[in-house]
Amino acid sequence: MNKITLIGNLTHDPEVRSTPNGVTVCSFTIAVNRRFASGSGGERPTDFFRINAWRQLGETCARYLSKGRKVAVIGELQARTYEAKDGTTRMSLDVQADEVEFLSPKQQDDGAAPSNRADNAQDMAGFTDIQSDDIPF
Repeated sequence: MNKITLIGNLTHDPEVRSTPNGVTVCSFTIAVNRRFASGSGGERPTDFFRINAWRQLGETCARYLSKGRKVAVIGELQARTYEAKDGTTRMSLDVQADEVEFLSPKQQDDGAAPSNRADNAQDMAGFTDIQSDDIPF
């Protein structure tokens, strides 16, 4: 079984492209902090994983993700080889995403999260505010 689960933050905005057959693929890199510090410095090492999300999942990721957002990714680890610019053959480990869950709070158009009651008043339209004394139980 080849399955990996990662939680981390995007290091840059997602890149979207299409294959010659018109299949959408969205690629992004996440930074994942290790659970334990190494050495005496107390700093936790960070690992970087390249994620590929295909088709509808890729389109959704491209639409809603941006640099710094926290995501959980479940997918399959895949090794690939490629030729570098200097002519050497290199290997890369990529994650082919099966599921991507957005963990950062939903942002409004201006990028700020709602912070006061006035913003939430519109969400409560049609509801009546009641006092605890009015509840019969």
